[in-house]
Amino acid sequence: MVAIVGRPNVGKSTLFNRLTGTRAALVSDLPGLTRDRRDGVTDLFGVNLRLIDTAGLEEARQGSIADRMRKQTEQAIEAADLVLFVIDARAGVTGADTSFARIARQSGKPVVLVANKAEGRKGTDGVLDAFSLGLGAPIAISAEHGEGIGDLATDIFAALGLKIPKTGKKGRDDDDPAAAGDAKTRPPAPARPIRVAIVGRPNAGKSTLVNALLGEDRMITGPEPGLTRDSVASELSYKGQSILLFDTAGLRRKAKITETAEKLAASDAVRSIRFAEVVVLLIDAERPFEHQDLTIGHRVTEEGRALVVAINKWDLIPEKQKALRELKKTVAESLAQVPNVSVVAISARSESGLDQLMSAIIKTHATWNRRVPTPQLNRWLEEALSRHAPPAAAGRRIKIRYVTQPSTRPPTFVAFCQRADALPKSYIKYLTNSLREAFDLPGVPIRFSLRKGENPYAKK
Repeated sequence: MVAIVGRPNVGKSTLFNRLTGTRAALVSDLPGLTRDRRDGVTDLFGVNLRLIDTAGLEEARQGSIADRMRKQTEQAIEAADLVLFVIDARAGVTGADTSFARIARQSGKPVVLVANKAEGRKGTDGVLDAFSLGLGAPIAISAEHGEGIGDLATDIFAALGLKIPKTGKKGRDDDDPAAAGDAKTRPPAPARPIRVAIVGRPNAGKSTLVNALLGEDRMITGPEPGLTRDSVASELSYKGQSILLFDTAGLRRKAKITETAEKLAASDAVRSIRFAEVVVLLIDAERPFEHQDLTIGHRVTEEGRALVVAINKWDLIPEKQKALRELKKTVAESLAQVPNVSVVAISARSESGLDQLMSAIIKTHATWNRRVPTPQLNRWLEEALSRHAPPAAAGRRIKIRYVTQPSTRPPTFVAFCQRADALPKSYIKYLTNSLREAFDLPGVPIRFSLRKGENPYAKK
């Protein structure tokens, strides 16, 4: 494990993105944008190494946000096998660099000194000044432009005591008879993790919930709203099922978002919804279902993601049964397009209701992936048509001849019929609801569309 550390605005997240080949970490000229630790994997010379992007190290009073960020960085250093200490070559060595370089040395971990932003003449003096930190010869790079990354990779391998493979590529050694064995004897590939995004308004308890599920203080928490900025992924195993949890920034109405950092964080949260499989909409039980909660819920269903509603801070509610009935009624009325959404009452702080939440996530994911055999679909269609025939249009009957499911995630169905454009939306809604009930598809969006034409599988 390699931890990337340094003071704010030296380019740690830019280097993380460069090494991982992604845009996972938020990048901006705004200092202190990163707050939580972010994990990623880099492929150097065919060897996968785990990277940790950390918050900028700052002097701060105890208990402040900056102090909590610093503790997260110190935890990353403690867990790491190697520390990449990054400075800004254009700014030169600052007092903060000197102070925090002492922390890196005292950790007892190997340290590679990285002088970032070293492109051009302005960076030369800063690279020379970096020798004064006592961390060895600095590696001059430009993370933004990709300069010096090869030299950095070589030094990382040397610091970890690894040898650079001759081929520089991963792959089977053809001279190794064990590696060249029959494919049937190889272990099966591990199952893909379920991608779960935790979303909601600011201060609903998203980071506290992620920490409770992980069993460690992985995310910065506190009474201040808007602490989380990056959408940070964390791995979790629940009863043998691999889960990839995404803690996201709180989403407010666009009109209320004015700061650059919040705009970037909100965009990252929306992107997490788009790429998630199951989205947990976290509601504050003391202020349930404000307009923004419903807006987020509609966005999730429009993206076709599976939805679970979690009511947090449930331990603070006095009349629990009555409150739960009212909340479920609100969910049913406000998210009518996805009937029977799972609603789970939890308390992230006291860690109650977490098993029920995880069970709901796994069950909803299975429903979201469900595929219905074509023969069963067409038997259902025949029964649905016999119960309620399509209305006539311009004195002519509309015939639906065939239905199939081309894809899952979410369950997507296509019916073939004549004059598809003449079938009213109310009848399509009837078919969708009948389909949901017949094949037990609660709480997930269903896409049902019509195509003009005959049964494509019918014999000519």
